[in-house]
Amino acid sequence: MTEADIRKALSRRFIRYTAFDTMSDPGRCGIERPTTKGQIDMLEDLRGELEKLGLETYFGPEFVVQGKLKGNVDAPAIGFMAHVDTADDVPGNNVKARYVESYDGGDIVLSNGISILAKDNPGLAACIGRAIITSDGTTLLGADDKAGCAIIMEAINYLVAHPEIEHGDIEVYFTPDEETGSGMDMFPYDRLSSNVVYTLDGGAEGEIETECFNAASVALTFHGNSIHLGSARGILVNAVKMASETVCALPHAESPEATDGRYGYYCPLELKGTATESTLAIFIRDFDLENFEARIRNVRNIASAIADIHHGTVDIDVKVSYHNMAEVNKDNPEATDAIYSVSKKLGIPVREELIRGGTDGARLAERAGVPSPNIFTGGNNYHSLREWISEDGMYSAYRLMLGLVEYWSRIR
Repeated sequence: MTEADIRKALSRRFIRYTAFDTMSDPGRCGIERPTTKGQIDMLEDLRGELEKLGLETYFGPEFVVQGKLKGNVDAPAIGFMAHVDTADDVPGNNVKARYVESYDGGDIVLSNGISILAKDNPGLAACIGRAIITSDGTTLLGADDKAGCAIIMEAINYLVAHPEIEHGDIEVYFTPDEETGSGMDMFPYDRLSSNVVYTLDGGAEGEIETECFNAASVALTFHGNSIHLGSARGILVNAVKMASETVCALPHAESPEATDGRYGYYCPLELKGTATESTLAIFIRDFDLENFEARIRNVRNIASAIADIHHGTVDIDVKVSYHNMAEVNKDNPEATDAIYSVSKKLGIPVREELIRGGTDGARLAERAGVPSPNIFTGGNNYHSLREWISEDGMYSAYRLMLGLVEYWSRIR
C-alpha cells in the first residue's frame, strides 16, 4: 500500500467505526457492563477483525477485547490500548461523519447553525489542502476514541501483512466505558504481559501525555423534612436548599471554567430531588495528591456543615476514579523516551502536555505498575458538536505506533 492508500484506509476505517452507537451512560454504571449495548457490538466487531488477521483473541465477562500478535524475535512485549465508547456531553449516537478531502481554510458550516470557526481552531491552518473529518453538527464525531481504535487496527493489519518486520509480542486492548470511569473496573489484569502499554487516546497532532488528574466523584444525598408550606415555620427542612447552598459554597475560581494548566477544580454536575431528599454529584480533580485529598475533605465539611445548619442530614459517598499516572511513568522513563526517540527519527514533532482528565492508562499504571503514556490521534474539540480530526494526525500516530514497535524490537 502507498502512503495515500494508508491515509484513505485510516479514514475509511475510522468513519466506519463512528457508525457504531457507543455513547456510554453514566446512569447505568454498576447496573450494566458495558453501560450501553452498542459498545458490545463494536467490541465484537473488533474481536472478529483481530481473529481474521490471525491474532490470539480474548473477549470475556470483562467486555475487554484483547488481541495478541505473537512476536518473531525475543524482545519485550508491548501493548496499545483504545476505548470504544463515546461521551454523553452532547448526542453521541447516529453519527453522520463528513469527509472533507481538501479543507479550504475557511469556517466549516455544519447543520443546526453549528460551524467550526477557523479563528477558534488554529490547528486547522495546517490542514489547508488536506483531508479532515467532522460530524454533521447534530452529534459529536467520536474521535475520542474511535480514532485510536482505527489507528491500532490499521497498524496491526500492516504488521500482519508484513511478517518480515521484527517485533516482540504485541498486545492490543479495546475497552468499554472509559468515559464513565468504570471501564477498567474489571480489566483482565491477569492476562497482561506487556512491559509498557501506550494508550492512543490523545488529541491534537503531536501531543503526548504522561500525567493526568487524580479524580473522584462525590455523591451527596441530603435528607430533609417535608410539610405543607403553609405550616412550614420551624418544621420544614428543605433538602433542595441544602444541596444548592453546597453548590454555591464551592469556590468559583476553582471550577473547570475558571482553571487550566495544573490547577484543579470542583465541578457540580447534577442536582435533583425534592425538599424531602435531594442528590448532588460533584467531580473533584487535582494533579497533586495532597490537594486532591484536601478537596475531598472540603466537600465533606461543607456538606456536613450546611446540613447541620438546616437541621438536616447528608450521606456522603466518595468514589476515587483514578490517580495521576505521573509517578509510574517517571519511574519507568524508557516508555516515554521511546516516543521521543521514534518521533525524532520519523520527523514528527511532539510536545508533552497535561491531561486535564484521565485515560484507561491511569488505571493500568496504578493497578499494574505498567507505564502508560498517552499518544495523540489528531482529534480536536472532543465531547463537542464541533469535533474534528485531521487525516494527517491519524497517519502520524499510525507511523509513531509502527515506529514504537520497531524501537522495542531492538531491545534484547
